[in-house]
Amino acid sequence: MSIPNDPNMLLSYVNLKLRDYYANLEDMCDDMDVSKAEIEEKLQKIGFNYDSQRNQFV
Repeated sequence: MSIPNDPNMLLSYVNLKLRDYYANLEDMCDDMDVSKAEIEEKLQKIGFNYDSQRNQFV
């Protein structure tokens, strides 16, 4: 499954998936077969980091 390339679209997409379907980022990445490091790197570039307690990028 492909994920959005645009960082802003990726933020929205990932946070929706985390909110509605997954308990944490690792589970989402494993299930969707995507790179956790790639997602974190792209979102850090626009100022967002994963908050494990909130289970979202903030």
